[in-house]
Amino acid sequence: MSKEFSALVVNKAGEEFSINIESLSLDDLSDGDVTIRVHYSSVNYKDGLASIPNGNIVHNYPFVPGIDLAGIVTTSNDSRYKAGDKVIVTSYELGVSHYGGYSEYARVPGDWIIPLPDHLTLKEAMILGTAGLTAALSIHQLEKNGLTPDKGPVLVTGATGGVGSMAVSMLAERNYHVTASTGKASEYDYLKKLGANEVLSREEVAPENIRPIGKKRWSGAIDPVGGKTLAAVLSNMKYGGSVAVSGLTGGVEVPTTVFPFILRGVNLLGIDSAYCPRDLRITLWKRMATDLKPEGLEAIKNEISLNELPKALSDILQGKAKGRTVVDLLG
Repeated sequence: MSKEFSALVVNKAGEEFSINIESLSLDDLSDGDVTIRVHYSSVNYKDGLASIPNGNIVHNYPFVPGIDLAGIVTTSNDSRYKAGDKVIVTSYELGVSHYGGYSEYARVPGDWIIPLPDHLTLKEAMILGTAGLTAALSIHQLEKNGLTPDKGPVLVTGATGGVGSMAVSMLAERNYHVTASTGKASEYDYLKKLGANEVLSREEVAPENIRPIGKKRWSGAIDPVGGKTLAAVLSNMKYGGSVAVSGLTGGVEVPTTVFPFILRGVNLLGIDSAYCPRDLRITLWKRMATDLKPEGLEAIKNEISLNELPKALSDILQGKAKGRTVVDLLG
């Protein structure tokens, strides 16, 4: 096992902030039961926030971000895992208060680990990552609340982002009629390739003036945007429809009324993939390897090296990212 290895490290001392590729040793890693040789990680919006001084994600420095990783166990004090096991770790405190996936090695608690399911490679697991888990959990909860393909169109907002791209692809795989919404007019063809039946502009979904109760347009919705967009989506749901909300890129304030809930029985489902129970995670990862595995995973993927990571983190904060960015840590 290598005594020294590369990692992306953010540091803050007073007003000085830095982000660099540095050499670490195994002794530098956070505590945990299992040490993993990381093969791949991915880029998420939360990772972008961890890479800036005022992102309110990281509170102790120096630190290694990265809320996703997939790799092979090298040593384990947990009887559930042994050297050579292929594993996935996403969320919990990884990349938030515990050294994360932007490192050639990681050490984590055994309870955070999910065995890599059959029919899924380590790279595919990181194309999916937290974004895929969030999309899969959204679909799972919508279906628990009665959503089926015969109920009518399902809306996905922020559709070119990680969660959005995954949701469009997974819903298409399940034979839903998918309406994708984006603020990027140049990406309509991309969304059609992912499986969207129709694409709407951001303004068509969330106009300047939102009616308290609007047309009955969608039977379900996956919203990683929040804010005004969520308010508009709620007002245009069909009777008994459900909205799974998982993000706040559009803001934390939702200017809505009680009307969608009391006049149409609309359900608002909160989606939290960070602390999703382990048994449910295992179920979702098995689904992501089978009925929720998009055929066109490669179309969603951009692959970069560790050295290219700082730019990718900046891009995702500026809304320039499309699909999923996978970080290759094998060099």
